[in-house]
Amino acid sequence: MPHSIDYGKLMHRAMRGLIQEVLCSVRDNGLPGAHHFFITFETTHPDAELADWLRERYPSEMTVVMQHWFDDLDVTDEGFTVTLNFGDSPETLYIPYDAIQTFVDPSVEFGLRFESQEDDEEDEDNDDSAGEPDEADSVEVDEDDVAKPRDAEVVSLDSFRK
Repeated sequence: MPHSIDYGKLMHRAMRGLIQEVLCSVRDNGLPGAHHFFITFETTHPDAELADWLRERYPSEMTVVMQHWFDDLDVTDEGFTVTLNFGDSPETLYIPYDAIQTFVDPSVEFGLRFESQEDDEEDEDNDDSAGEPDEADSVEVDEDDVAKPRDAEVVSLDSFRK
């Protein structure tokens, strides 16, 4: 089997590094202006840490919002810890970067979408585009859980290529 460059894997690593850099800036300086984040992550990820009652309510994935109130933001190379308020009940979450499915900042219409390893394997079986990130037009957010952003658009890096 010939050796090849896995651009999809490299792109995902770079996009997760971007999230880490943004969160480090927020940790050090706070959220600037109207910036805020909708972060959807897999609650089933083995390294994700959240309260039992949250895991029961969101057995596969959860979308959290970092906007008006968050505390104790700690950013590492593998993920981040943050305390968020759930109906006047502060809860600390640990979210590994590998568990993140979408990262959206609707204030500037920016978003990233990560395909799971299972999705990559399905793509591998169906076509020759294995490992490449898929494009998406929007991110669905459950209106019961968070305020829905105004049609935030997920930006594909393909749009910036020449």
